[in-house]
This record gives sequence, C-alpha cells and structure tokens, in this order.
Amino acid sequence: MDKLIVTQNGKATISNDGATIMKLLDIVHPAAKTLVDIAKSQDAEVGDGTTSVVLIAGEILKQLKPFVEEGVHSRVIIKALRRATQVSVDEIKKLAVKIEKSSPESTRELLIKCAATALSSKLVSQQKGFFSQMVVDAVMSLDELLPLDMIGIKQVQGGALEDSLLVKGVAFKKTFSYAGFEMQPKTYKNPKIALLNIELELKAERDNAEIRLESVEEYQKVVDAEWSILYEKLDKIHKSGAQVVLSKLPIGDVATQYFADRDMFCAGRVPDEDLKRTMKACGGAVMSTAHDLNDSALGACETFVETQIGGERFNLFEGCSNARTCTLILRGGAEQFLEETERSLHDAIMIVRRTLKNDAVVAGGGAIEMELSKKLRDESRMIAGKEQLLIGAVAKALEIIPRQLADNAGFDATNILNKLRQKHSMGKTWYGVDITKEDISDNFEACVWEPAVMKINALTAACEAACLIISVDQTIKNPKAGDGGPPGGMGRGRGRPM
Repeated sequence: MDKLIVTQNGKATISNDGATIMKLLDIVHPAAKTLVDIAKSQDAEVGDGTTSVVLIAGEILKQLKPFVEEGVHSRVIIKALRRATQVSVDEIKKLAVKIEKSSPESTRELLIKCAATALSSKLVSQQKGFFSQMVVDAVMSLDELLPLDMIGIKQVQGGALEDSLLVKGVAFKKTFSYAGFEMQPKTYKNPKIALLNIELELKAERDNAEIRLESVEEYQKVVDAEWSILYEKLDKIHKSGAQVVLSKLPIGDVATQYFADRDMFCAGRVPDEDLKRTMKACGGAVMSTAHDLNDSALGACETFVETQIGGERFNLFEGCSNARTCTLILRGGAEQFLEETERSLHDAIMIVRRTLKNDAVVAGGGAIEMELSKKLRDESRMIAGKEQLLIGAVAKALEIIPRQLADNAGFDATNILNKLRQKHSMGKTWYGVDITKEDISDNFEACVWEPAVMKINALTAACEAACLIISVDQTIKNPKAGDGGPPGGMGRGRGRPM
C-alpha cells in the first residue's frame, strides 16, 4: 500500500518507496535513524529493495528481543547473527542463476523481466509492460559506465500514462523568451548547435558606476560601444553557421530579433544539467566567448523540433551523433502521481543497471527468503550451543518478506507460509507468493526475477543495523554544553551526585 506524507509546509507526497518515505519522516529515536540510514544506503547502492531492508532488520530485532530479555549476552547474539548472514550470502551466491548474455535479444528480455519485477509493487504496476520496455531502452542508450544523470526525467501534467515518451537525445522545457522568438523557425534538419555561456543582452548600468560626461556626443559613444560589442558577438555566432543557439545566461530581445531575422533559433537561461546533456548528446563544447566558434565547438543532431507536449512547449533534439543520453517525458494527471511514477522508474532504472553489471538473478516474491530460511533452520540443527536458537530466530525473521507480501495482497499469510514451507522442504527452491492467483507458484518460471546483488546488499545491511542496535545496552542523553548552568561546570545541586 502507499503512504501519504504531508510535510510542515503542506506538500503532500504519495509513495511506497521505502527510502523516500523514510527521508520525509521526522525521526527522533536514535536507533530508528540507523534503519533510515540502511534504507538510504540500499537506495544509493542498488536503487530498489529499500522497504525489504527495513522490514528484515526490524523483524530480526523483533525475533531476537526475547533472547535479550532472557539475559543472553549481546555478543553471543551478534556472533550468531553474523554467522547466519554469512551462511545466507553464501547460499544466495550458490543459488543465483547466471545469465547467458549470448544474444542481445535474450539479454534485453531478461532486463525487461527484472524491470517489470521492480515495477510490479509500484503505483504504475498496471502499465509495467509499457514502462519496463521504456526503462530498458533508456539504459541501453547509455555508455558502458551507465551514468544515472544522463537519463533526464521530465514531468508534464495532463494526458494519460501511456502518452509518456522516450526521446533518444535531449528534451527540455522551452525557456523564457522575448517577442521576436515567435518569428524563429521551430524545426531544423541537421542543424549546427552553439552551446554558450554568454549573456547576449545589453548590460544594465551598474548602480555604483559613475561616468562624468561633458557632452552628448561622448554619451553617444558609450552607448554605441555597448551596441557594437553586442552586435559583434551576434555577428560571430551567425557566421559560425550555428542554427540553434543555447545559452546558460539570458538572451535579450535585441539578440532574439537578430536571430529571428536570420532564421536562427535561440534559447537563453537553459538549466546547467540540460546544457551538459545536450553537449554529451550532440557533441561540441560550452563556449564562454563568441570568438573561436568553429565546427569542432559546435554540436550537431539530425532533427531539432519545438513541439507542444500537454501544456508545455518542449525543445527536442533527436538523432544525435554520439547520443549517450536520453530523456523520459512522463505524462499523467496529478503532480503527486507523476512524482511517484518518476520514483518508480528510478528504481527500475537502477535495477536494470545492476543487472547489466552483475549478471546473476534470483526469484523474487519471497522465494529466495523462504529458501534461506529453510537453509538456516537446517544449519542451526548442526549447532549444539545457544546459537541454535538464535540462528533459528533469524530463519523465522526472514519469513517476514513472503508474509508481508501475502498480507499486503490481502491473503491469509499463515496458510500461504505453510504451503511455502512444505514446497521448500521438498526441494522446490523457487516457490514464492503469487499475488495474481492468491496462491504460491514457481516464481522463476513466472519471471519474477531480481538481481542477486540486491538481496545480498539488503541482508548484509539489515544484519549490520541489527548488530549495531543489539550491541547498545544503554542510551545516555548528553545535555548541550552551556545550557545555562552556573559556571565551572557544576549544574544543579552544587556538584552533589543527582
């Protein structure tokens, strides 16, 4: 289910992404802050599985609490917990299925399955077929390092989710422009693109500048000098052969009209990230002077269009020569809905990136957790000491994932868990919860796949957080220094113990 979080200034966020929810919560309890940290680390490292981390850590602590209360020493508990985690991680590595990356088609299908699994718990799960294709296309258009910031995501309110589109290149919102802008052409074939970091407008006089002039002629010279500087810049840009001029700084009305007369397109105050992505896609360089604008400093693309998308006008650069970037334009009704769609796609993009780098997958839907739980139970029976019970408790804690899945879908969790335990003891490794049939099924065949690295990361992070919290035996609040007590460090009671 989703959560609706309202911040102090009244902004509402609807999300079921663990890390997003935990960032927005105002958490005071120091132990709870560790859980927020592991959710954030999971989000930064793998991108998905943020909720699972918090769930597993919380459940491990819940299962181990009775042992702490019965006086088992925390060192014994931590040792058992570390051992259990080690066994689990080894088991995941052993069970994980390596993918044959023999043909691009099979790799692509696999990535689409992983993206669909990541999207199936999200708000856009109905359109997961449409979006998983889009996400895989987006990641495939990046270079080997798969930089995240090269996938731009723009939101445009209005329209249906299916109207979302992927631009193989750069798209950004039309910037502020002057009247002459409407006379400029809005489409170009194979244009040259000048990327500038120059102000193309007449400078306003500085407030504190003082120029003493004797005659009108002298004043006229000052004005003419300003105009000639501006015209010289504009002339150089025109002569360079550029047809699309983008600048990070403002482009004034004179320049806009000048470009319009020469059938050139211009946009000022382009956001820095959009300018950088245009440079990555179309080539060229961001110039801070108009003097050496030659062909090597200009970018190029096949088509440039300014088009209406919903209520916004967008500039689209497509068919870029070295397009190592792309832009997703999301459509939808409410603003919160679009934001949540963007977060869901971020998770899916991260998962696809991870799967491309680490090519091992396991079955999702609680299947791998049930298998680990069975493995830990078998392992614990080999141990004679107290650790037997503790590892058994961790095994029980791992069942929280399938249990929670069943609860969230409105099924009878106990019934489903019993069926799963029976299947796993018969050696059916990949059986997990099947939400569509309200039963259990082989999730590997049903293509519910997740990267193994995500599960390993989630388990190790949850174990670390649990160890950290268990190793604390007392919380001491340190009052702020200089809280108004008398000098000399003596607080109440003139130094008598309180």
